[in-house]
This record gives sequence, C-alpha cells and structure tokens, in this order.
Amino acid sequence: MKEKFKQFSLLTASILVMAIGTYFFKFSNNFTFGGITGLAVLINKFGWMSASDFTFVANMVLLIIGFIVLGKGFGAKTAYCSILLSVTLSFLERVYPMDHPLTDQPMLELCFAIALPALGSAILFNIGSSSGGTDIIAMILKKYSSFDIGKALLVSDILITIAGCLVFDIKTGLYSFLGLSIRSFMIDNFIESFNLSKYFNVVCDTPEPICDFIVNTLHRSATVCKAQGAFTGNDKYIIFTALNRPQAVKLRNFINENQPQAFILISNTSEIIGKGFHSI
Repeated sequence: MKEKFKQFSLLTASILVMAIGTYFFKFSNNFTFGGITGLAVLINKFGWMSASDFTFVANMVLLIIGFIVLGKGFGAKTAYCSILLSVTLSFLERVYPMDHPLTDQPMLELCFAIALPALGSAILFNIGSSSGGTDIIAMILKKYSSFDIGKALLVSDILITIAGCLVFDIKTGLYSFLGLSIRSFMIDNFIESFNLSKYFNVVCDTPEPICDFIVNTLHRSATVCKAQGAFTGNDKYIIFTALNRPQAVKLRNFINENQPQAFILISNTSEIIGKGFHSI
C-alpha cells in the first residue's frame, strides 16, 4: 500500500509540474515543440479550439483508441496521467485565463517551458509510465509494424515545429526549434540524475573491515576477488560494490580513516540492475 501511494504521488506531482510548464510557459508563448501540446498551440491559433481543450479532446480520443486497439493491458498509469494532464490544463484555463505571456522575456519562459515538462516526463519514464498523447500512437505502431517509432515521432515533432514557423513569426518558430532540440537532452539528463549511483573498486590488503561496514552499516552487499599487485607482487583484494550517493560518501570516509593505504576507484553509473536497485 505504501509503495502504491508513493507511485500515485509521484505520478500526480509529475503531471502537475508538466501542466504548469505547458500552460503558463508553452501555450502562452505559442511554442510548438512536443507532440499533442505542440499541435494544440497551432489549433488554438486558427481559433477552432483552445489549446487546453484540444489537448483534452485529443488525449481522450487517443485513450479510447488505445484501449480498443491495445486492450486492457494498455496501462492504467498512462491512462491516469493522460486524463489528469488534460483535466489540469482545462482547469487552469478556466481558473487563470491567459492572453499574453507571464513576462516579456521569451528565452526565460522557453527555459521553463522545456525544463518543467522535461522533469515531469523524466519522473514518469523512470517509473514506467508516460503522459499519453503521441506515446499512445507509438504503442499502436509498435504493435502492428516494425516502423522506427523514434524517428517517426521526431519527424512529426519537426513538422509541427515547422508549421509553427509558418503560422507564427520566425522568432517564435526558432524558439520552438531550440526547445525541440534541447528537450530530449534534458529528459535524458534528468533520468540519469535520478538514477545516479556510485560504483566502487577498492584495492586493499584486508577486505574484512570494509565488507563488514558495507554489509552491517550501509546494508548493501559486495563482491571480493583476490588479486596481485603488478609492481610489488603482493597479494591484494578487490572489493566491488554499488551504492547511492550518501552511502558512497560514508564508505569513502570510512576507508580513508581506517585503511588510508587502500586504492579506490569511484565511477558514476545510472544503470544498475539487480536487487536493491532496478529490476529488468
């Protein structure tokens, strides 16, 4: 129950962050990068429907198609996120209508229009969910074809952004292209930051105290291998372990205090699969 509540809270918080970044910074500046919400900006320009309402309608249609085509295994988390994002955008439009940007600094607003949705998307991807939209189209294409989905979505984003150059002024279009090029980079970096851990190779003479500290104090495990020093020819031991950042600081300090002659290699890693970290 506790784990489910934690996941539900993360899903809700990430969607709210995405909605704030999209409504207050993306829609108000007519930035057209990014799938359904980018297309919504174009639809709003023609006066057919507001950007928030179009996002709501498009996401609901895609959800229905997803359930019909992909079945019940389509994903409750994706459905929840898609509905919550659509409802939140519509709610914000009615509670706080905007007919102009918050500031007169488009570059500053572009940063928030990229960073907030990217942060929300990274949290969702990290727990195996998404905000729906074009991701649903990708799931359907993946099921029925061998089409390169990543390239297809990138092409659709580029076409929507080019349309933004034609519909709005060239300055807005260039800002949208800048946002398109930075967005994926920021999502990847957010995900790596969330998952960042430290990988230790410790070369020492007596591994027992260090292993005891890892197991009993840090509540992690380690692997010990016998080795031989190339220069001295003396017997050595290598301890392999992976820790989160606070644990890594504690282990480094412990080794420096108790075995200062030990040789330590510490690497950053964001892909650790196994018990205590991430499952396949």
